[in-house]
Amino acid sequence: MVASGRRSRRPWLVAAGVVLVAVLPACGPDEQPRATGTSSSSTTAAPTTTTPPPPPPPPPVYPLTGVQAPGVVNRPALAVKIENSIDARPQTGLNMADMVWEEVVEGGITRYVAVYQSAVPAEIGPVRSVRPMDPAIAAPLHGLLAFSGGQQQYVDAVGAAGLQVLSMDAGSGGFYRVHSRRAPHNVYATPQTLLDQADGAHVASPPPQFTFAGPGQPPSAGAPAGVVRLTMSGVSHPSWTWSPPDGAWLRSEGPSPAVEADGARLRATNVVVLSVNVVNTSARDPAGNPVPETQLLGSGSALVAIGGTVVTATWSKASLGDPVVLTGPDGAVVRLAPGTTWVELVPLRTGSVTTG
Repeated sequence: MVASGRRSRRPWLVAAGVVLVAVLPACGPDEQPRATGTSSSSTTAAPTTTTPPPPPPPPPVYPLTGVQAPGVVNRPALAVKIENSIDARPQTGLNMADMVWEEVVEGGITRYVAVYQSAVPAEIGPVRSVRPMDPAIAAPLHGLLAFSGGQQQYVDAVGAAGLQVLSMDAGSGGFYRVHSRRAPHNVYATPQTLLDQADGAHVASPPPQFTFAGPGQPPSAGAPAGVVRLTMSGVSHPSWTWSPPDGAWLRSEGPSPAVEADGARLRATNVVVLSVNVVNTSARDPAGNPVPETQLLGSGSALVAIGGTVVTATWSKASLGDPVVLTGPDGAVVRLAPGTTWVELVPLRTGSVTTG
């Protein structure tokens, strides 16, 4: 029975030995068993992220036109008084101005304040004298104001407004008389010579005067209109007609096209019409006419002609050195189309504006 019992246990031992031999080589005496599942202590590498580069800076633009510039242009704004009597026409250099302001002076005729910064023409004129509203027009530019002369109180007001005075009567360079016209309509100027006289306090580029539509942004929307007719006074009736082929508003003086000395039609990308109070000062011109002053502080109604449309707006100017702000019916600032701008200062009581 005993022998029989041993025989009966040996196959089990052999079988067990086989099992042990099969299992033990997989795990030696100094080895630990391999994990068969995912260890709770294992970590997953954090995904790598790349910070996108910052967007490129917007391309530089000319501050007074909103037009893209080939680079930063460090040049001050040069404002020049240009005559607009019949004897002064046709003028030279107006189409190269970034901005032109039209104001009523004595006798109902008008004069311009033409502002140059993005381009400098070879010649401009006829140049005439300063008027009491010119500091309010030019002060926000922080640049130079050039004119033939003027009453001392108005000349002093230019300097008090922070502008550099360039006056022919005071001996500033860059002015000369031409022989093709009679005085006083024959004073012309070389803009670069005027700019070369800028002192250290007046060499910086001007801040923007209006808000322009940026890349991918449309100008403010308005109602369709093809013509803007103005009455500045009893003797001044300019108008602006939208020309799709030119992409510009073209100017007329009464029924006649307004042109420059080279025959080119006077034009503007935007026409801004401000209704303003005009009051007579105590000063008189040589003919005895009272010298009027356009009051540019405060606010009033405005109309902005852009791309064959007109936007009804409100203008406001907080101080002498602040630019005019144009606000639309929705309360947002009016965005002009990049390009040149003419500003018409239409007397509130005696002037008028119609569109069609």
